[in-house]
Amino acid sequence: MPKLPSRITLIGAGFVAAALAVVARAGYVQLYQGAYWHQRAAEQQTTLVALPAPRGGLYDRNGVALGLSQETFGVGLAPRQVRDRALVASRLAAGLGLPREEVLRMTGSDRVWYEWPGPYQWTAVSALRGVRGVYLRRRLERYYPKLDFGAHIVGRVDATGRGGSGLERALDTLLAGRTGSAVMLRDRSGRTYPSPSRPASDPVPGADVYLTLDADLQEIAERALADAVRQARAAGGDVVILQPETGEVLALAAVRPGGGGGIVSDAFEPGSTAKVFTAAALLRTGRARADDTVFGENGTYRLGNRTIHDVHPNATLTLADVIRVSSNIGIAKFGARLTNVELYEAFRDFGFGNPTGIDLPAEAGGRLRHPRSWTPESPASVAMGYELAVTPLQLAAAYASLANGGILLEPTLVREVRSPGGEVVSRAAPRPVRRVVSASVASQLAHMMMGVVEEGTARRAALGTYSLAGKTGTARRNVGGRYLAGHYTASFVGLFPAEDPQLVLVVNIDDPVGEYFGGTTAAPVVRTILAAALATPAGALDRGRLTRRTAPGAAAAGAALATMGGGATVVVAWPPVASPEATTPPASRPVPDVTGLGLRAAARALHRSGFAVRIDGWGRVASTSPAAGAAARPGTTVTVHAERDDAR
Repeated sequence: MPKLPSRITLIGAGFVAAALAVVARAGYVQLYQGAYWHQRAAEQQTTLVALPAPRGGLYDRNGVALGLSQETFGVGLAPRQVRDRALVASRLAAGLGLPREEVLRMTGSDRVWYEWPGPYQWTAVSALRGVRGVYLRRRLERYYPKLDFGAHIVGRVDATGRGGSGLERALDTLLAGRTGSAVMLRDRSGRTYPSPSRPASDPVPGADVYLTLDADLQEIAERALADAVRQARAAGGDVVILQPETGEVLALAAVRPGGGGGIVSDAFEPGSTAKVFTAAALLRTGRARADDTVFGENGTYRLGNRTIHDVHPNATLTLADVIRVSSNIGIAKFGARLTNVELYEAFRDFGFGNPTGIDLPAEAGGRLRHPRSWTPESPASVAMGYELAVTPLQLAAAYASLANGGILLEPTLVREVRSPGGEVVSRAAPRPVRRVVSASVASQLAHMMMGVVEEGTARRAALGTYSLAGKTGTARRNVGGRYLAGHYTASFVGLFPAEDPQLVLVVNIDDPVGEYFGGTTAAPVVRTILAAALATPAGALDRGRLTRRTAPGAAAAGAALATMGGGATVVVAWPPVASPEATTPPASRPVPDVTGLGLRAAARALHRSGFAVRIDGWGRVASTSPAAGAAARPGTTVTVHAERDDAR
């Protein structure tokens, strides 16, 4: 019988087996799990910290800084890494304004980390760079050099440094750049401090964005609007200034209770500023000409279940007169020549009912109902600028199409994007949406709007040196589907200069107290803005083009005459002299001699004598029909035969 192992042997074997198991486990952990546990240990001692990228700058079209990233620093001290306590204490005390003795005690402390968050400017902490045991924690803060400049447009960054509102938010992907990273040591308390031996990935700065805004015009617009709102005791207001040839937005000013702006988000019923688009539909469909007439009903017109009134009664009105005196009756009668679909499509084509596509968040599309939901009174309402809602920016873009020859352009706020190194990455180009009217129709409408300023409802907008075209609007305010008695929105849209528009200006005054007509409340704001812009070196105005303008006031034939080819025939609208009291035809008078004059001067002379004008040809006047000196009744159409100077 074999001898059984003793207890001691068994115990010894157990210890050996246990030791072998421990060795085996250790070997397994070392060989197969070493990397894993090494990573876990590193994670407990270190942490990865994001390094913010310098945010790209926001600039106006001329390079004026509107939003910049300002570099500041926090300062940290790791006492255990300090070798030269006296040096560290001196530089910390000098840079941070601390007592040297206090800092000296900190350098000899057993604490792992001290921190002064600041923020400190580079000039204060530059001497601490590279000092062993001292660490500069870089921070980026957004700085707005022009604090109040277009704050609702430029916007602000949020607490995380990302775009929170306005263009800062809309352009965040361009401005933000790419975040870097750094490895930080972490003690048992969870506090972090830089690791001098761990690599970091550098952040990549964001792109610089140059806007279409003009800082001078923006400041002028904001000041003029604020003054107007205060004087009118109004609830608020808006100003939009566009460059019609490019669609570039030059200024966006807004005054709203509690701040903020409704230029792209708040829609209103445009009232009489929309009559121009009804006229555009009539001209482009051939339903009316500028000199076609309707009976003005002497100021009161019953249409279905409603009564339409004019502020000033009229007997006979041409389409041009309707725009000049802003006749509700006239536009309702002329608008009845259009089908509902034609009227709707005209307003739709001018961009109403859809967002413009501008680079701003929360843009509203306004309201334009399809004719399927119209009532029998709706066509007249739409023709007058009711039963639809537009934003100030939509209105500006629509009028810009009339100023540039009939092309609706998408408004833009971004002119140029540059890399951190200054290289131009992209440059904006005009973005056509569609042609809304022919160049001829656009010119006729611009001419009609010149009459609004020279002889109509916007005479308070007139400038002494340059011509201006425009249209006034006065609309009852609609709140919650109900019109409020005694509450109005006053508007004016101007094209400057009338013969060769460089600017389209929209002014909107909400709920003024006292004077509430667009011609008396909003129109003077445009004059104020233009007068200030002409007195300053605003880069948005081409001074050379202004000096090549037609002489002031010589605008009777309209901008269309400047571009007509030989043999073209155009009817120039004439303001009639008939009054409600007129019961007998006016006496005949001689046709003035306009031979040798330019078309504009000739048309104006004939208008002053009470005649309508038809233009045949281009250049200087060779003859008229009826001939000069012939007797004709006021209102008679005089055909002006013109020839080029080189053809004579």
